[in-house]
Amino acid sequence: MKYLDIDKFASVINCMDGRTQLPVLEWIIEHYDIDYPDMITEAGPIKILAENKNTALVEAIKHRLNISVNKHHSKHIFIVAHYDCAGNPEKKNVQLKQLKKAIKRVKKMNFNVDEIVGLWVGKNWKVKKVF
Repeated sequence: MKYLDIDKFASVINCMDGRTQLPVLEWIIEHYDIDYPDMITEAGPIKILAENKNTALVEAIKHRLNISVNKHHSKHIFIVAHYDCAGNPEKKNVQLKQLKKAIKRVKKMNFNVDEIVGLWVGKNWKVKKVF
């Protein structure tokens, strides 16, 4: 068993849709040296972050990111968009534009991380790095 000071965490802003959870976790663990992805979930989080209209939800996401980055020492933030999102029922091209804006919004939060990554989960529930 590892101890917290040597465990590697990442922060993951993902939809609450359970279909996306396992594929995203598996992809992150496979492609990055991560032990524990901290899951921050909302319905349609990229829309929330891109539009920046619901400040309470944006602040809630920021609060949870703060815990993940500053207490678990996450060095990567992953932001996820996906096919067939009930909370953000937009086509892929619209979601990818929102994902870019969501990444910019999180960058403006000034967390000390190595990388902010945009992921797309497609129709077959395969994960792809898009940004």
